[in-house]
Amino acid sequence: MDPILQNVSRREFLAGSAAIGIASGLTAKTCQAEEPQKAQIAITFDLEMSRHYPQRGMTNWDYEKGNLDEATKRYAVEAAKIVRDRGGVIHFFCVGRVLEQPDVEWLRELSEAGHPIGNHTYDHVNVLANSPTETQFRFQRSPWLVAGKTAAEVIRENIRLTDVALQQRAKITSNGFRTPGGFSNGLADRQDIQEMLLELGFKWVSSKYPAHKSGEPKQDPTPDVYADIVRAQADAQPFHYPSGLVEIPMSPISDVSAFRTNFWKLDYFLKATQMSITWAIEHAAVFDFLCHPSCLVVEDKHFAIVKQICDLVEQAKDRAEIVSLDKIAHRVPR
Repeated sequence: MDPILQNVSRREFLAGSAAIGIASGLTAKTCQAEEPQKAQIAITFDLEMSRHYPQRGMTNWDYEKGNLDEATKRYAVEAAKIVRDRGGVIHFFCVGRVLEQPDVEWLRELSEAGHPIGNHTYDHVNVLANSPTETQFRFQRSPWLVAGKTAAEVIRENIRLTDVALQQRAKITSNGFRTPGGFSNGLADRQDIQEMLLELGFKWVSSKYPAHKSGEPKQDPTPDVYADIVRAQADAQPFHYPSGLVEIPMSPISDVSAFRTNFWKLDYFLKATQMSITWAIEHAAVFDFLCHPSCLVVEDKHFAIVKQICDLVEQAKDRAEIVSLDKIAHRVPR
């Protein structure tokens, strides 16, 4: 384990627990059922390119999110192998335009190795957009691509096409849906989107990303930042919307929030993740680790974060397991 992790003080961890109020902050829906026997830890990779990577100032990916470079694909494949060798899986979410690339054998091999591949829309569209051009940068620059369509029609077709592309090009049946971008309230205010997803055959979604402190950019995170990230884990527990759709929130802090927005060092990210997973294990809760190989290939070249997650789960023995999001969804109480 990285030395920085061994130096996380008991006082800092207890501060995080105190900020949460132990398990009392869990949502009412989560607490209706008995606490599960094991913490469920998910490692999820969004297969898309990220602005400002591999170097600051690169924003062209906003218009071609699915044009994965070779470094990003290699990182995804190697991370999957590391986790698989440790007995776990990575749940991938694929932007549909990835399927337009000349070679998708690597994606097929990930699926055949047992790693679930979920739907992340075709163009990385904003499912909460109110107009067709607001759904994606590409359509702002080329509005004729969505002319005559409503936002709902653009979003539905973007989701449907990704399922079709995965099946026809890679013989993969999509496993779950993650929204591009996370929303502090998830889809709670958008029953129309919930119903759209249910109509398209999805039983669960990953759309909520709880609000939390992240400190000032280019400054070391303070103890209260770490404590607030741990506090937010209670708000990142899965639940059912009234529509019946299951929500599996993304657990803070994400790699793009830490590295791209706040210029964190890897040690800070490892520390925040360790504290959050420790909380999840102590409370037999869920932790849905959100990251992007296009970001981590620059910020974490040696796969420290996925190795750390595997280490923490192994150390917990029978109190935790690395699982896919669909397994988490099956255990969400009504």
